[in-house]
Amino acid sequence: MLPILKIIYKAVVYLKAFFVLLLLCLINNTVRSQDIVNIDDRVPQHIISYGEIESLADPNNSINFTDVLKPEVNAKFKKSTTFTPKYYNIKSYFWYKFKIRHSTKSKRHWILEFFDQTINDIVLYVPDNNHTYRSYKYGYKYDFLQREYKHKNFTLDLNNNSDTVSTYYVKIKATQAANVLIVLRDIHRFIEYALEEYLAFGLFFGMILIFSLYNFLMFIAVRQSRYLYYVLYNLSVGFYEMCQDGISFQYIWPNTPFLNQYSVGSAIFLSSIFGLLFTSNFLYLKTKAPRLYKVIITLIVLRCLYFIACLIDQRLFTFKVIEFIPLLFAFFAGCYILKKGFKAARFFVAGYTFLLIGFTIKFLLFLDVIWVPYGIITHYSLSFCFVIEMVLVSFAIGDSIRHLRRKKDNVQKRMIKQLQINHELKDTLNNELSNLVEQRTQELHSMNILLKEQAESISSLNALLELDNHELQVNIEKVTRARVMSLDVDFAEFSKIYPDRETCFKYLSELKWEHGYTCRKCGNSNYLSGHLPYSRRCTKCRYEESVIAYTIFQNTKIPITKSFYMLFLIYTTKGSIASNKLSEILLIRQSTCWSYRDKIKKVMEDRKKELKNAGTEGWSKLVLE
Repeated sequence: MLPILKIIYKAVVYLKAFFVLLLLCLINNTVRSQDIVNIDDRVPQHIISYGEIESLADPNNSINFTDVLKPEVNAKFKKSTTFTPKYYNIKSYFWYKFKIRHSTKSKRHWILEFFDQTINDIVLYVPDNNHTYRSYKYGYKYDFLQREYKHKNFTLDLNNNSDTVSTYYVKIKATQAANVLIVLRDIHRFIEYALEEYLAFGLFFGMILIFSLYNFLMFIAVRQSRYLYYVLYNLSVGFYEMCQDGISFQYIWPNTPFLNQYSVGSAIFLSSIFGLLFTSNFLYLKTKAPRLYKVIITLIVLRCLYFIACLIDQRLFTFKVIEFIPLLFAFFAGCYILKKGFKAARFFVAGYTFLLIGFTIKFLLFLDVIWVPYGIITHYSLSFCFVIEMVLVSFAIGDSIRHLRRKKDNVQKRMIKQLQINHELKDTLNNELSNLVEQRTQELHSMNILLKEQAESISSLNALLELDNHELQVNIEKVTRARVMSLDVDFAEFSKIYPDRETCFKYLSELKWEHGYTCRKCGNSNYLSGHLPYSRRCTKCRYEESVIAYTIFQNTKIPITKSFYMLFLIYTTKGSIASNKLSEILLIRQSTCWSYRDKIKKVMEDRKKELKNAGTEGWSKLVLE
């Protein structure tokens, strides 16, 4: 009996396992069947999501479209477990497929639209009526002008002339993380949406330009760098939105697609840098929070280094979440300065709170968090928050200006009050000073009288002293000349009377023209100064006569001062001084001294009668020929 019960028990267990396995297979089959997107005029737009789209990774780019159509490869596609597939692995290619049930009953024109404009390369395989596929290429690496629709999104017209279910395949390669967001739309909804979207872009960028222009004018007016940083920050945010939404590619560089690889990352970098600079300057971090200021500067340097690394390796641009760090630091700086009593920071903190909310929503949306619904508001949440932040920060700037104005008014009031006090003090001091000046004037008047009397006494004494000095000078000159004319005078003492060439020439001119000037050529008595010192030029015939011409010193090569002394020595010794003695005294060659001594002795012999009673000054009678 027991063996039979055991057999029955095992049979029940195996039967139960079989039914469980069958149920799992049915469930798996249900899960594996791909949902179909239906064309329905009542639904003008549909986002292809969840089970409607399947994906297949191709890390080595080894799967071609022919392989994808094979059943064994096609079976490897997996349904999206998120609202829309997210492209994270930028090193790999990815295949996606979705099915559309066409309807000839539809009276509308339908298109497919790819929303993420940052995807580098999209190849769309579209089935036709001959059961073959045509490929269409889109992406940031192709010229904008090649697109069929000149719109920022990638669009394709659908052929809806049958009631079949068509499978569409998409091969994607991106250089940064992206959303594979594909939308089925009729052309009317597309035009309506495009007009509304471009109108919103116009308003958004218009607000940025208006706020930027306003703050630029403020910068010109007050020359404070915070306004310039805020202008550059706003323009960087606008540039980021243009790059993120494909507007910049459409209108600025449609024929230069390689710029798309750097535009979004560069725009985020600029907005971070100028945002931190504005935060530091607006909140006065350098004076109010020096440590926090150093942290901000360090963060700016690190962000610049990371940007350089991104330029080297573009894959680093994918980590946009890094921008959360400078945003948090700016928010924390605002809260810290607000806590310290800077009231203008309250609008700054409110603005950055909205910016954090927008950034968080965008990040959660990218991660496909289920409780964050996808829609226009969440898709453009960061843009909306940028606008709110821009308005609130403008309020903060205005509040700061009002604070500075109140501070200025208080300072002016204190200055006016201080000026009034100073004016009263000035009047008091002026009265006191007037009395003191009057007393001092009287004292000075009496002192001036005494000084005048003393000055008259001093003047008379100075006159007497001047007379005595003159007499003393004359006496000194007489004594000196007498000493010089003595027989034992040396050359140094003789030089006191005739110290240089100018003195000798002056003496010769006075001696030569003692009785007046007469031109030796024409007899004219009028003259002008010549080119040489103390020479004279006739005003009539222009003949110039030097001061040594027609003197005993003419044509001599001995310096005039030594010639004077040699003449003096030969005269005072009556020609008895030897030539070697003259050479030793004057440091002149003996032969020169000998010839010159003979010349002077001859003149002395010729003028013996004139020199008989001439005394010590007789040597001067030898000068003129």
